Amino acid sequence: MVNVIGLGYIGLPTALMMANSGVKVYGTDKNKELINNLQEGNLSFSEEGLQELFDGAVNNGIEFGEEYKRAEIYIVAVPTPYIKCSKKVDTTYIMEAVKSILPKCEKGGVIVLESTVSPGTISKSIRYLVESEGYKCGEDIHLVHAPERIIPGNMITELRNNNRTIGSDNIEIGRKVRDLYKIFCKGEIFLTDIKTAEMTKVVENTYRDINIAFANELAKICRADNMDVYEIIRIANQHPRVNILSPGPGVGGHCISVDPWFLVGDYPGLANIVLAARKINDSMPEFVLERISEIMEAEGIRDVSQVGLYGITYKENVDDIRESPTLQLVECMKKHLASGIKAYDPYVFRNVVENQYYDLDSFLNDIDLVVIMVGHNEIIENMVKIKDKIVMDTRNVCLLDGKYRL
Repeated sequence: MVNVIGLGYIGLPTALMMANSGVKVYGTDKNKELINNLQEGNLSFSEEGLQELFDGAVNNGIEFGEEYKRAEIYIVAVPTPYIKCSKKVDTTYIMEAVKSILPKCEKGGVIVLESTVSPGTISKSIRYLVESEGYKCGEDIHLVHAPERIIPGNMITELRNNNRTIGSDNIEIGRKVRDLYKIFCKGEIFLTDIKTAEMTKVVENTYRDINIAFANELAKICRADNMDVYEIIRIANQHPRVNILSPGPGVGGHCISVDPWFLVGDYPGLANIVLAARKINDSMPEFVLERISEIMEAEGIRDVSQVGLYGITYKENVDDIRESPTLQLVECMKKHLASGIKAYDPYVFRNVVENQYYDLDSFLNDIDLVVIMVGHNEIIENMVKIKDKIVMDTRNVCLLDGKYRL
């Protein structure tokens, strides 16, 4: 039996994949509404291939509930946000999960943490918790770190094909967990120690954050001196060893926008480039807001209610709104005591902002300036509908002449 704790964007696909591969799986989550929906056959988020995976897992006997089950292996995939004042990882959810597991865990059982944590967290916090509860790590309980490497929009493919890292201070336990993941994972699985696995995952997302920050800072520099950042990047990227990313309105999601802060919090004074990158990327929603103000003035638009934000999710063609640049921009407006801006997203069906629309045509009918915050396929396929609008394109996906960009 494998008990998967936390049935969100990571835990649920992992549980379903294992159940489809013949593993006996029980999924646990404290969210009663989520559990009720799963028990009734309703998924909590949309993802290509997820419904088929769910149906197969149900046929193979997967169960869901709020309780913890007695199992040989536990997989913990709960959120690990950062504490905003200290920038350190908030271990509240994983500590609560592990504490709840201990009374149920079989002797010699394995607790696998998929949640991303800062280097040393498992040793300093989780190991301490286990031993303070009277258990001996390495005998009664084995701790392993197996950080996930998937992204919304391509979860199923990446679960099957991405390389993975298993961090364990006991090589035999590491191999045991590797064999479990190899049931469905076709990628190479690397074995290492726990702290290296912790650091590797944080470094992967930090690397991406820094590269995005370079593109965003370049966009600001070019805007200040009236240069075309996209043309500059296009030409620079002709160099065989240069691959500059495209700038955007900010960084969202639960990985790139969060994990680098763990290094800033744990290594103050050392993670200087990391800190600078985080500040640049976090500043982009306000930069977009300033550009909107400039365009409104240039086009004679006096009321922010004539402006509409296209896209609320953090990336294209998914329904994930975690750390969304659009939501960050709306918060910036609140700080400036401004309100009235409209918003629409074809993937968001619940109300998350004021003046939110649920139909593209109605949204466009009520605005003069369209700000493309997310490059969903929908807007790319419907350029004709915005040809008579003033357009600011933060994602460089608009094919119309005369559009404004970052």
